[in-house]
Amino acid sequence: MPTVGDTRFQVVQLVFPEHINIRGTLYGGRMMSWIATAGTLAASRLARGPVVLGAMDDLDFLGPVHLGEIVTIDAQVECVGRTSLEVGVEVHAESPRLGLRRKTTSSHLAFIALDEQERPRPVGQAITPGSPEEAAVHAEAAARRAARAARARRQAGEPPAIPETPMRHATILSRFVLPEDALTGTLMFAGKLLGMLDETASIAAVRYCRGPVVTASLDTVYFSHPLRVGEIVDVRAVVTYVARSSIEVGVRVDSEDPRTGQRRHSCTAFLTMVRVDDDGRPAPVPPLVPATSDERRLWEAGRARSQERKARVARLRQMAGRDAG
Repeated sequence: MPTVGDTRFQVVQLVFPEHINIRGTLYGGRMMSWIATAGTLAASRLARGPVVLGAMDDLDFLGPVHLGEIVTIDAQVECVGRTSLEVGVEVHAESPRLGLRRKTTSSHLAFIALDEQERPRPVGQAITPGSPEEAAVHAEAAARRAARAARARRQAGEPPAIPETPMRHATILSRFVLPEDALTGTLMFAGKLLGMLDETASIAAVRYCRGPVVTASLDTVYFSHPLRVGEIVDVRAVVTYVARSSIEVGVRVDSEDPRTGQRRHSCTAFLTMVRVDDDGRPAPVPPLVPATSDERRLWEAGRARSQERKARVARLRQMAGRDAG
């Protein structure tokens, strides 16, 4: 029976010009896609078959990654359920010139093993902790898995937080899901969708503040319905909350069967964008005054999420500093 360490998979990327944003730093959506790729590789290797991303926990960027730097993504399976796999991912960046390695971000992802008909199937493998440290990691992953399942049950049947009705400061992108978007079979690869989420959120934020922005965070996102090749995917991004230099953007993803017109909600995500000046430092953004009941509801929820993020990032920075020491 493999240990947690036996499932470890490492992906190393060099940051090329096609990976960076207009500020010369790594595009947030590209990093999200790389994380999904590394997690998929670790999960599918243990499951001996295709997997699909069911959820991605909070993702906070602790600092920018620059052109020419080396990005190392370490993924490992930390807990296995009947059809699910919990994967932990840590990302570090390194400057080849300086030789300095720093933690950039981390997250946890939940995958579902699929059969040949793209339906959930038993993983068929189990893992066992190989040390006291791995036992602690395994226990934490099992607790996350149980908490995630409880949240999913509570949220079942609830309407999406972002309505489909027209709203101010909204950006909508629509496109077909193409064969090149699928890793295997007909399901869109989650890394491609995460890139779309970040791109649409960035456009909405730039249109609002009329200045360059960088991605600071992605809150936990649940993928409730898969996107399939041949379907139309609508990505709707709405500015929901504004602080001094940050903009929260809610993104709603829906699929449409072009033959029948049937629509399904795939996921809702909340991303935080930070406006930056010419020197890459946070810059003020215009205030947002809610004008409708939907805007006020999203504003209040966004303010609560903003406070939670600040506390979360403070803990992450403290842990990163402790690890570096």
